[in-house]
Amino acid sequence: MPEQSNDYRVVVFGAAGVGKSSLVLRFVRGTFRETYVPTIEDTYRQVISCDKSICTLQITDTTGSHQFPAMQRLSISKGHAFILVYSVTSRQSMEDLQPIFEQICQIKGDIQKIPIMLVGNKSDETQRELDASEGQALASKWKCSFMETSAKMNYNVQELFQELLNLEKRRTVSLQVDGKKSKQQKKKDKLQGKCSVM
Repeated sequence: MPEQSNDYRVVVFGAAGVGKSSLVLRFVRGTFRETYVPTIEDTYRQVISCDKSICTLQITDTTGSHQFPAMQRLSISKGHAFILVYSVTSRQSMEDLQPIFEQICQIKGDIQKIPIMLVGNKSDETQRELDASEGQALASKWKCSFMETSAKMNYNVQELFQELLNLEKRRTVSLQVDGKKSKQQKKKDKLQGKCSVM
């Protein structure tokens, strides 16, 4: 089956509780929920600009547990770009990204052409276990980009997704879609992607 060119798939990985869903929900819906609800896998869609036409940014928010290795492999093989999230309050959550990064390398081969963002979330927290410099060092080692975010404070969330799209070299993708949408279209877009897999 040929690859759908009008979809741009971003996969979000990270340990349980690092704020993957919070980052995605903050970006897609502008909301933040205080309570932690474990995710199996959710997909969100956002209309973006792609090579001067419109395409769909499909964001897959993966499970934080390692119970579903087949789902993880499938997400990696279908993904165009990856966001690897850890919490600045947990050194373990950063270490948990190593096997995921290795699996991306194994499945994707030459990762130099693949946009990968290492993200230190919860930068608003005072109880840090990791400095920004440690995230930067790991990103340098992995030859990927790095950013600290706070889904709670809406810090660097939009910038994270824009930067990830800026890293794409094979085509021009941007969060900015030329032209305004009608309220009806916005409402329709909002309703799309409200499905969750049970």
